Amino acid sequence: MTTRVEIVQSALTQGLARATAEADLLEPDQPVTGSLTAQRARDLLADMLTSRSLDVAARRLKAEGHSYYTISSAGHEINAVLGALTRTTDPAFLHYRSGGFVVARSRLAPDVDAVADTVRSFIGAKDDPIAQGRHKVWGSAPLWIPPQTSTIASHLPKSVGTAVAIERARRLGLTDGSTLPVPEDSIVVCSFGDASANHASALAGINAARYAQRRGAHAPVLFVCEDNGLGISVDTPKRWIAGTFGELPHLRYVHATGPVDQVWTQVEEAVEWCRETRAPVFLHLDTVRLWGHAGSDVERMYRTQSAIEADEARDPILAAGRRLIAVGAIMADEATLLAVEVDEHVQRTADRLVGSPGLQNAHEVMAPLAPFSRARAAHGATTALSPSERIEVWDGDLPEDATAPARRTMGALINATLHDELARRPNALVFGEDVARKGGVYHVTAGLLDRFGHDRVFDTLLDETTILGVAQGAGIMGFLPIPEIQYLAYLHNALDQIRGEAASLSFFSSGQFTNPMVIRIAGLAYQKGFGGHFHNDNAIGALRDIPGLAIACPSRGDDAARMLRGAISMADTDGRVVAFLEPITLYHAKDLHEDGDELWLCDYPPPGSKPLLPGEVGVYATGGERPTMTIATYGNGVRMALQAAQWLAAVDVRAEVVDLRWLNPLPLDALATRVDASGRLLVVDECRATGGGIADAVISGLAERTVIAPMRSVRAADSFVPLGPAAETVLVDTGKIINAAMALGESPSGADRGPFMDLD
Repeated sequence: MTTRVEIVQSALTQGLARATAEADLLEPDQPVTGSLTAQRARDLLADMLTSRSLDVAARRLKAEGHSYYTISSAGHEINAVLGALTRTTDPAFLHYRSGGFVVARSRLAPDVDAVADTVRSFIGAKDDPIAQGRHKVWGSAPLWIPPQTSTIASHLPKSVGTAVAIERARRLGLTDGSTLPVPEDSIVVCSFGDASANHASALAGINAARYAQRRGAHAPVLFVCEDNGLGISVDTPKRWIAGTFGELPHLRYVHATGPVDQVWTQVEEAVEWCRETRAPVFLHLDTVRLWGHAGSDVERMYRTQSAIEADEARDPILAAGRRLIAVGAIMADEATLLAVEVDEHVQRTADRLVGSPGLQNAHEVMAPLAPFSRARAAHGATTALSPSERIEVWDGDLPEDATAPARRTMGALINATLHDELARRPNALVFGEDVARKGGVYHVTAGLLDRFGHDRVFDTLLDETTILGVAQGAGIMGFLPIPEIQYLAYLHNALDQIRGEAASLSFFSSGQFTNPMVIRIAGLAYQKGFGGHFHNDNAIGALRDIPGLAIACPSRGDDAARMLRGAISMADTDGRVVAFLEPITLYHAKDLHEDGDELWLCDYPPPGSKPLLPGEVGVYATGGERPTMTIATYGNGVRMALQAAQWLAAVDVRAEVVDLRWLNPLPLDALATRVDASGRLLVVDECRATGGGIADAVISGLAERTVIAPMRSVRAADSFVPLGPAAETVLVDTGKIINAAMALGESPSGADRGPFMDLD
């Protein structure tokens, strides 16, 4: 049975054969128009044909059971013009219909075989150079194409971040290869569809580029909207893209339409204007969607046959071939022969690669997900600063409670650590809402702007999606970003920038691209009389659900300093994405048991001291005797558990408190050792009971390690946090910890009970 794809392909070949020349055949170096010579025009046609034949191969392989889900570039091949007119050092974040672009760009890198690499991607082959069998992606390290997976505009913010980072490296003089990995006049290419242009993250990215340009930061990003008029089955209104983006301030709009040589000129104008002015450009590229949204899409369910055939008549390859034949760039029989030769080469390559082995086990799949070298991270965090590099951190505008040169609050010690880390690492950046001039809403970043200047410490617009996009782009361009999210609740506005983008880049590029960062997040509850839920968000389940994301949560100042150094070193040495969760109510806490005891103040661990890395716990004993109970907790829970432990000691319950410190990965092996010795476990989890925190994972993890002990937990209620005293009704407190510990203390010893007993 002849398929629709075969009919269209046959019509394409026949159409090229019937085309007529209107001019004499040009010599290869003669121009068709501007920089488009006859030879470049022939190459362009070959690249478009190659992209189409790859789509044919994908569908054939899928039908034969050798390939998987297919989503083709058919109808979008005109984007090959962009691949030809940009450089291999222009970072490109691409739409999933970018076959023409990739083939054309690979022509600029002779060692890249775009046909073989793409086929390997189709079949999930382990020797695919970019994803190595993890996904079908457009990506290439030599071509500077970081892989995107079925992008629906989530890549626009990081494209802008990449462009802004290039300009920041120029201003800081970090363009000698020590930081910036591309030439300083590079631009960023970011392509997406007309339907995706409506997505919130697309609008955030475009707005961020315009905002940066307005503020003088410059954002040399070329937004390429490939407009085929459809979002699966939903049509885009006529003139919607032009009307929406055509007249925005601080964004040049270029509409590329018409014959292929005219498109070439329009695209070249957009590329050069972006490169020379260092300003954002919106390139509106007319395309047509052929063969449905994806291989599984049946267009006839929502489109008429006449509409489908009308689009097939607009086939961009046929239009380009006819035009190039007409102007004398290529002969009709040569174009027809080219189509046949290209297709034969692609299909032979596909047949040759069928059967290439894929990934065989979970270890192979997950290898690039969360790399961690304890030795490298420790070394990177312990390099001491020389006297000339050492910042006298106690000068300047520090938090109000930073009054003495030694014992300090957590907020002051995080501030000191940021000072030293920015001094140690010239590529480190601190940014976010209100972090620069104001010094942060809790004054934790005070003094950094004065010390390091606006290029390294800066305020962003009020948008978490943009903040995390800037962080990703900065990381890709060799910086070490330390963005701040003002409140944990605000992170949920932009969570996909971590889940779908930042944390997945190393995985889908096999570690060839990374976007290291340490995301400082002020969070958790217990701000009495202030803010309600949005300033007292007590759930981290959404963060713990992200593969590869490391999560740190300090409880006291000296730990915070050592953990932050460790987190920054993990990002720098292994390219990790780390969430550094800072309990707001502990920022300026001084006392532990009673007002004025100042037992929660700490000395500052100087640069060069040992960092705290994943797997290491803090242990607080209540006396010299063997403990009869382990209380495992984190964050605010540590302070409350120590208060409870003092009360329990008075009634002869010897409880040790274990500060887990790292919430992903959880230090289960270290905790198991403590529980084996004490015989009982109480998990104090200040987050919401059902999936909001870590209690479930701790208890199940110990059970799987065959820890035999009575176990209980005390957790916050499954509720948003209300204002005022009502908050105490749904949060964990010292009294609830004492009650749970007393109940657990009455349980028989671990020798008599199984690990699943006494669970709340």
